[in-house]
Amino acid sequence: MAHPHIKAIENMGASSLVDIIEESKMTYVRENLSIFLHRSQIVLLKQVKKHEKPHHKKVRIREYEKADKDDLFNMHLGLYLKKYEKLAKNGLIEIDKNPDNGLAYDCTLTPKGLEILDEIAGLESEWENIVGIGDEDLDVLKKLALGAFEISYKHKKKKGFIF
Repeated sequence: MAHPHIKAIENMGASSLVDIIEESKMTYVRENLSIFLHRSQIVLLKQVKKHEKPHHKKVRIREYEKADKDDLFNMHLGLYLKKYEKLAKNGLIEIDKNPDNGLAYDCTLTPKGLEILDEIAGLESEWENIVGIGDEDLDVLKKLALGAFEISYKHKKKKGFIF
């Protein structure tokens, strides 16, 4: 028997298809992860890993120094800090609220956070096998990602890498 949504999926555009694929991956990861994390927490945990890289940290520091620290900026800063504090409460990251690098706060992964990121990567790999992503599909996805990345990068650059 054919899947009941096959006709709907056949008529969807690329953007909707990408949404379905991303939702499927995230659902699989969240259902099989050893701890409960919200989707946004998984994304934020991955961001902490990215922001620990020396190049990314240098950019963050440079742009933070140039940023206009108005009320809106401080409100966003506080909102992000609260999100990071939830990860810290789970023992996944540590927050330094007085770093000596010029940032308002800085986050680092704990061993448990690294372990969970490894688990997430493993689950994402399992999901790729389950949905049948092969080498040809991967080549197409890489090509699409390169074009898509330019849009995100230009936006981040325009915003001074502070978001």
